[in-house]
Amino acid sequence: MRTARELLSQYATYHRDRRNIATHFVGIPMIVFSVAELLSRVSIGGPGSPITAAVVMWVLTTVFYLSRHVVVGAATSLAVGLAVVAGHPFAQAPLMTWLGVGVGSFVVGWIIQFVGHYFEGKKPAFVDDLIGLLIGPMFVVAEVVFFLGLSSDLRDHIESTAGKTLIRDLRRA
Repeated sequence: MRTARELLSQYATYHRDRRNIATHFVGIPMIVFSVAELLSRVSIGGPGSPITAAVVMWVLTTVFYLSRHVVVGAATSLAVGLAVVAGHPFAQAPLMTWLGVGVGSFVVGWIIQFVGHYFEGKKPAFVDDLIGLLIGPMFVVAEVVFFLGLSSDLRDHIESTAGKTLIRDLRRA
């Protein structure tokens, strides 16, 4: 089982350009919201049950994130949980509203991601390792945790492995 140190360090090698990281602060939450919103329509416990596929996804990802790192895992679980809560009302909307919001957020989120990777000059991490799809939200949350001055040992390890973040001059790229 790979640790947060290993997973985030690997993911970070694809994300050193600050413009790419900035796009991830918009694109990844949109994608997580869209998946939560779309899965919130699928009731597991029968009609009207609060147990939806989105809640099951949140529980499973919480176990994954907490098993990797307590602080970053708990913060990531909270962020995904907020996406589930935000998506639930849209799941109750008429079919076209539910699909429009869910699919629209998903597509726009991915477009933003690919713009970021254009700046980076590298393909997205999930192309080489599908676990990158789970690590993306953890990476964004970890950046916030690091900004707040928490888990500096994890940040230092990531930077020693992947390098410091930078802004590339596209004219020289």
